[in-house]
Amino acid sequence: MKKPELLVPAGSLEVLKIAVIFGADAVYIGGEAYGLRSKAKNFSSREMKEGILFAHERGVKVYVTVNILAHNRDLPGVREYLEELKEMKPDALIIADPGIFSLAREICPEIACHISTQANNTNYETYRFWYGLGVKRVVSARELTLAEIREIRENIPEDMEIETFIHGAMCISYSGRCLLSNYLAGRDANQGSCTHPCRWKYAVVEETRPGEYMPVFENERGTFIFNSRDLCMVEHMEDVLESGIDSLKIEGRMKTALYVATVARTYRKAIDDYMESPETYRKNMDWYREQISTCTYRRFSTGFFYGRADENTQIYDNSTYIKEYTYLGYAEETDEKGRVRITQRNKFSVGESIEIMKPDGRNCSVTVLGMWDEEGNPVESAPHAQQRLWVDLGERAEVFDLLRRNEKE
Repeated sequence: MKKPELLVPAGSLEVLKIAVIFGADAVYIGGEAYGLRSKAKNFSSREMKEGILFAHERGVKVYVTVNILAHNRDLPGVREYLEELKEMKPDALIIADPGIFSLAREICPEIACHISTQANNTNYETYRFWYGLGVKRVVSARELTLAEIREIRENIPEDMEIETFIHGAMCISYSGRCLLSNYLAGRDANQGSCTHPCRWKYAVVEETRPGEYMPVFENERGTFIFNSRDLCMVEHMEDVLESGIDSLKIEGRMKTALYVATVARTYRKAIDDYMESPETYRKNMDWYREQISTCTYRRFSTGFFYGRADENTQIYDNSTYIKEYTYLGYAEETDEKGRVRITQRNKFSVGESIEIMKPDGRNCSVTVLGMWDEEGNPVESAPHAQQRLWVDLGERAEVFDLLRRNEKE
């Protein structure tokens, strides 16, 4: 069995670095235009160059999304963007639109093209079509079962790769092609501006009584008829790794560094453990469950992997996230006193108990013994986001270790 790639999202340069350190084999990122996550921080040209260099120095690949469904007005800008990417040398471009694919083949043929899930890739003839055009990797539609993926593997060239989402948010649309946002809010999901109306609360209006809203209750919180659970396959890696998938993809370019670190670290260990032996993987199942549950998530399901998703796996009764940990920052630097410098993300105080989250799987409980601002003045708490601080944790941390607080305690 070939060891699959672990492909992790990054919505900013900080998150890219965390993804690389916490176990990604490859990361996928977006620029400031022409990707499907315009609300993410995304990368400026300078940040993209720095991120690609950082990843490549550590043997990690970088794929750049250019996966909007383009209109005529987009094409001149797409051409300029591809010419810019040609100089940056990412490992691949993720593309859905055949027109953008043609431009990429013309402008930067040396950069591989991966065909996005947005292209609705549901059968092996589609894979063969793209292979005939020189494509070596296609991202499968999220609606496929594992049995269908295995059948695709059996009917495509051996050197063609299958990339598949195994963790993260699901949406009500088919392979991500949704018109709800455009219709209701004038923001086109297929141009990267989704407002997520599938997460909204809805009521019923009867035709002869306009303006009279009648709630439809699933519970006391209301009804969320479009709202999907999140996908999570960490407990089913035996089936995933035996299916012939070459790249295991995590969803979440709008997620925090803490989320990305947690998911990357958990799946990294699950993959490595199974490749060592299925027994090792099964023995550590409780650890995977415990770690993945510390992410912010909407409850988990197995999506379509085992057949048609029913009301118990795809739709549930509220739109709230489950959140067990709060991200405080990461160790950007250490000094001779053993302190760490962080850019604070959420408030915490001297005397609090927090955790150091390490890439190797350890979580170390520590007490904040002291904090100092950039001028060296002692402070009792860090109330302002993005405040730069030196922190004494009473234990030496390494650069890129994450700091988090358990909200259940």
